[in-house]
Amino acid sequence: MLELFGPSLLGGALIGLAAGGLYLLTGRIAGVSGVLGGAVLLEAGWWRYAFVAGLVAAGVAAALLGIPAAQALTGSSWATLSISGLIAGAGASLGSGCTSGHGVCGLARFSSRSLVAVITFMSTAALTVFAVRHGIGQ
Repeated sequence: MLELFGPSLLGGALIGLAAGGLYLLTGRIAGVSGVLGGAVLLEAGWWRYAFVAGLVAAGVAAALLGIPAAQALTGSSWATLSISGLIAGAGASLGSGCTSGHGVCGLARFSSRSLVAVITFMSTAALTVFAVRHGIGQ
Protein backbone atom coordinates (compact mmCIF):
# COMPACT_ATOMS: atom_id res chain seq x y z
CA MET A 1 0.00 0.00 0.00
CA LEU A 2 2.82 2.42 0.87
CA GLU A 3 4.40 1.71 -2.50
CA LEU A 4 1.20 2.87 -4.18
CA PHE A 5 0.53 5.96 -2.05
CA GLY A 6 4.05 6.74 -0.80
CA PRO A 7 5.11 9.09 -3.62
CA SER A 8 1.79 10.94 -3.54
CA LEU A 9 1.93 11.24 0.24
CA LEU A 10 5.50 12.51 0.11
CA GLY A 11 4.66 14.95 -2.69
CA GLY A 12 1.65 16.27 -0.79
CA ALA A 13 3.70 16.70 2.36
CA LEU A 14 6.38 18.61 0.43
CA ILE A 15 3.77 20.88 -1.17
CA GLY A 16 2.24 21.57 2.24
CA LEU A 17 5.68 22.22 3.73
CA ALA A 18 6.56 24.64 0.92
CA ALA A 19 3.22 26.46 1.15
CA GLY A 20 3.40 26.70 4.93
CA GLY A 21 7.03 27.73 4.88
CA LEU A 22 6.39 30.48 2.34
CA TYR A 23 3.50 31.80 4.42
CA LEU A 24 5.51 31.73 7.65
CA LEU A 25 8.56 33.40 6.08
CA THR A 26 6.85 36.00 3.89
CA GLY A 27 3.15 36.11 4.77
CA ARG A 28 2.41 35.27 1.12
CA ILE A 29 0.13 32.57 -0.27
CA ALA A 30 1.85 29.93 -2.42
CA GLY A 31 -0.17 30.44 -5.58
CA VAL A 32 2.31 29.26 -8.17
CA SER A 33 0.78 31.23 -11.04
CA GLY A 34 1.05 34.45 -9.02
CA VAL A 35 4.56 33.68 -7.83
CA LEU A 36 5.76 32.84 -11.35
CA GLY A 37 3.90 35.76 -12.92
CA GLY A 38 5.50 38.15 -10.43
CA ALA A 39 8.94 36.71 -11.16
CA VAL A 40 8.45 37.07 -14.93
CA LEU A 41 7.26 40.67 -14.47
CA LEU A 42 10.33 41.33 -12.27
CA GLU A 43 8.23 42.29 -9.26
CA ALA A 44 10.14 42.78 -6.04
CA GLY A 45 10.77 39.85 -3.75
CA TRP A 46 13.74 37.49 -3.67
CA TRP A 47 11.38 34.80 -2.44
CA ARG A 48 9.67 34.60 -5.86
CA TYR A 49 12.91 33.54 -7.53
CA ALA A 50 13.80 31.16 -4.70
CA PHE A 51 10.35 29.53 -4.94
CA VAL A 52 10.56 29.10 -8.72
CA ALA A 53 14.15 27.81 -8.42
CA GLY A 54 12.91 25.25 -5.90
CA LEU A 55 10.22 24.06 -8.32
CA VAL A 56 12.80 23.62 -11.08
CA ALA A 57 15.31 21.98 -8.71
CA ALA A 58 12.70 19.45 -7.59
CA GLY A 59 12.10 18.39 -11.19
CA VAL A 60 15.81 18.13 -11.90
CA ALA A 61 16.42 16.16 -8.69
CA ALA A 62 13.60 13.75 -9.57
CA ALA A 63 15.07 13.19 -13.03
CA LEU A 64 18.56 12.61 -11.58
CA LEU A 65 17.13 10.11 -9.09
CA GLY A 66 15.40 8.23 -11.91
CA ILE A 67 11.88 9.13 -10.81
CA PRO A 68 9.73 8.98 -13.95
CA ALA A 69 7.75 11.96 -15.17
CA ALA A 70 4.03 11.95 -14.61
CA GLN A 71 2.28 9.77 -17.16
CA ALA A 72 0.40 12.80 -18.48
CA LEU A 73 3.73 14.36 -19.52
CA THR A 74 5.24 11.37 -21.27
CA GLY A 75 4.84 11.34 -25.00
CA SER A 76 3.87 15.02 -25.19
CA SER A 77 5.90 17.43 -27.28
CA TRP A 78 7.49 20.52 -25.77
CA ALA A 79 5.22 22.61 -28.01
CA THR A 80 2.10 20.91 -26.62
CA LEU A 81 3.32 21.29 -23.04
CA SER A 82 4.22 24.96 -23.62
CA ILE A 83 0.87 25.83 -25.20
CA SER A 84 -0.95 23.94 -22.44
CA GLY A 85 1.01 25.87 -19.83
CA LEU A 86 0.15 29.19 -21.44
CA ILE A 87 -3.54 28.28 -21.58
CA ALA A 88 -3.48 27.18 -17.94
CA GLY A 89 -1.71 30.42 -17.00
CA ALA A 90 -4.32 32.48 -18.82
CA GLY A 91 -7.07 30.56 -17.04
CA ALA A 92 -5.40 31.12 -13.69
CA SER A 93 -5.24 34.83 -14.43
CA LEU A 94 -8.93 34.93 -15.39
CA GLY A 95 -9.86 32.87 -12.33
CA SER A 96 -7.83 35.04 -9.95
CA GLY A 97 -5.71 32.10 -8.89
CA CYS A 98 -4.53 28.60 -9.67
CA THR A 99 -4.96 25.16 -8.18
CA SER A 100 -2.13 25.67 -5.73
CA GLY A 101 -3.41 29.01 -4.48
CA HIS A 102 -7.05 28.00 -4.28
CA GLY A 103 -6.73 24.23 -3.79
CA VAL A 104 -3.89 24.04 -1.32
CA CYS A 105 -3.89 27.39 0.45
CA GLY A 106 -7.46 28.63 -0.07
CA LEU A 107 -9.16 25.43 1.06
CA ALA A 108 -6.85 25.25 4.07
CA ARG A 109 -8.14 28.72 5.04
CA PHE A 110 -11.77 27.58 4.50
CA SER A 111 -12.29 30.10 1.70
CA SER A 112 -15.69 29.65 0.03
CA ARG A 113 -14.35 31.43 -3.07
CA SER A 114 -11.56 28.86 -3.28
CA LEU A 115 -14.04 26.01 -2.85
CA VAL A 116 -16.03 27.26 -5.85
CA ALA A 117 -12.82 27.68 -7.85
CA VAL A 118 -11.62 24.14 -7.04
CA ILE A 119 -14.99 22.62 -7.94
CA THR A 120 -14.81 24.51 -11.25
CA PHE A 121 -11.20 23.37 -11.90
CA MET A 122 -11.94 19.74 -11.14
CA SER A 123 -15.22 19.63 -13.09
CA THR A 124 -13.56 21.18 -16.13
CA ALA A 125 -10.65 18.74 -15.88
CA ALA A 126 -13.00 15.75 -15.62
CA LEU A 127 -15.02 16.90 -18.62
CA THR A 128 -11.86 17.51 -20.64
CA VAL A 129 -10.48 14.04 -19.88
CA PHE A 130 -13.84 12.48 -20.75
CA ALA A 131 -13.98 14.38 -24.05
CA VAL A 132 -10.41 13.50 -25.02
CA ARG A 133 -10.66 9.82 -24.03
CA HIS A 134 -13.95 9.30 -25.83
CA GLY A 135 -12.86 10.76 -29.14
CA ILE A 136 -14.55 14.13 -29.04
CA GLY A 137 -12.36 16.53 -30.98
CA GLN A 138 -10.18 13.84 -32.60
